[in-house]
Amino acid sequence: MNLTTQSRFFNSIVRHRVGAVLVCLILFPLVMPYEALAINILIFGLYAVGFNLLFGYTGMLSFGHAAFLGVGSYLCGIAIVSGGWPWWAAIAAGVAASALVGLVIGFLAIRTRGIYFSMVTLALGQIVYYAFYKAERWTGGENGLRGIRVEVIDLLGWKLDFINPITKYYVILVFVAAALWFVSRVLNSPFGAVIEAIRENEKRTAACGYDVARAKLLVFVLSAAVCGLAGALRALHLSIVPIDSLHYLQSGQAVMMCLLGGMGTFFGPFVGAALFLYLEDVATAVTTHWMAVVGVTFMVFVLFFPKGVWGSLLHWLERSASKQEKEQEKAA
Repeated sequence: MNLTTQSRFFNSIVRHRVGAVLVCLILFPLVMPYEALAINILIFGLYAVGFNLLFGYTGMLSFGHAAFLGVGSYLCGIAIVSGGWPWWAAIAAGVAASALVGLVIGFLAIRTRGIYFSMVTLALGQIVYYAFYKAERWTGGENGLRGIRVEVIDLLGWKLDFINPITKYYVILVFVAAALWFVSRVLNSPFGAVIEAIRENEKRTAACGYDVARAKLLVFVLSAAVCGLAGALRALHLSIVPIDSLHYLQSGQAVMMCLLGGMGTFFGPFVGAALFLYLEDVATAVTTHWMAVVGVTFMVFVLFFPKGVWGSLLHWLERSASKQEKEQEKAA
């Protein structure tokens, strides 16, 4: 591939990023060893996208995002198990509940900056964990919530077998596609420019007349809602909600996936999720010390690929295109 082709390829990806991601995700089950792994990567990729909206694009590192994944899972499950709601209404309940929790946590956390912001989100996330742990009547406590049964999805008389892994993957992909379109629209809007300006220089953004606190709170809520959607889809996928969904280790996974794929990139979270979960799947089949294998791999990527896998690739393509332009200018 020559430099001109590389430049066109790079520009095409940036211009049609939602379509490019969806093409990859549509073909994704064909290259995975089994469908369940592909579904997990799809769901956790969406979870990392929600986290990346706050961390990668706004520059706010949260250690409490498992709260939104877990709340989305639990409220979706409770709506089905205890309320008898249809699956689509249960998903909406999970997303709305996560957005509401994100509003509360965000309102308290955005008053701080840097490491203090991270610690406040961690503490508030653990409070949510403890609250759901103690609400055994609704959540099942340490045993988790069970009995979330969605076997057939009725779409205007068209019945889909949700037990079938391939069918389940593409049903979930529809929701992921809608979420990616929404996130792309947010990033392409004037508000998207504001949150990136906050990441680069918060004081200068405030000096330009933008309400930084309001922008931070709004992006926090949007990030929580996307993570809540991932949690609701995970509840339907697993048919249970483990209490670990709310644990801070789940928040750490979002950070790792984002850094592995490339923070501040659109497709990076899915690359990071695929790399992390596939490596975990392979390592657990070989050794019980799989966390050490994942940890070493993570350190290698952080040291030698600080922009992440996808971020490094985009950076290389951008440098190649820039180099070609300079050579053409010299030749002229």
